[in-house]
Amino acid sequence: MLIGIDEAGRGPLAGPVVVAGVLMSPRLAARVLVGIKDSKQLSAKQREEWFGFLTGQPDIKWAVSRISPAVIDRINIYQAAQKGAAHVYQKLAPQKDCHALLDGSLHLPSYVSHETIIKGDELIPVISAASVIAKVTRDRIMLRLHKRYPAYRFDLHKGYSTALHREMIAKFGRCEIHRRSFRCD
Repeated sequence: MLIGIDEAGRGPLAGPVVVAGVLMSPRLAARVLVGIKDSKQLSAKQREEWFGFLTGQPDIKWAVSRISPAVIDRINIYQAAQKGAAHVYQKLAPQKDCHALLDGSLHLPSYVSHETIIKGDELIPVISAASVIAKVTRDRIMLRLHKRYPAYRFDLHKGYSTALHREMIAKFGRCEIHRRSFRCD
């Protein structure tokens, strides 16, 4: 069995970092992930379609871990992403013959069979699937947070460091979901 793991939201000024994992057999992955891409290479509509497909398949198991801004500020974004990857792996790994493929700088403990692949979200379909689930999950969280904090316009930038977001922070200050350890200028 393969587990693909990726994250979304490492760089934003607000909101959680979301780590997602997808568990499936290599044979199933080769059959059903044809055409999937890294979430950054898909439109919002395409991501939603893939999300619906992936989460609706009984033979595909998936999990997410959300690490809050407070935890990010306490342990740093790198450690928060690693913590999320470990949580996702623990939720998904049903047996010892699982091999995890992780994107970028994500790692698991050395006793876990895994590989970290630079640009894995672009190269490995099971990591691309995790990328889609992480991105859609985080975007949905940010849309819900927009309803609580409409002045910050999280519906438009999802917490990333856009000119509009920095302008809203300058005008209103940071709210409770902003990462205090991240510079806003």
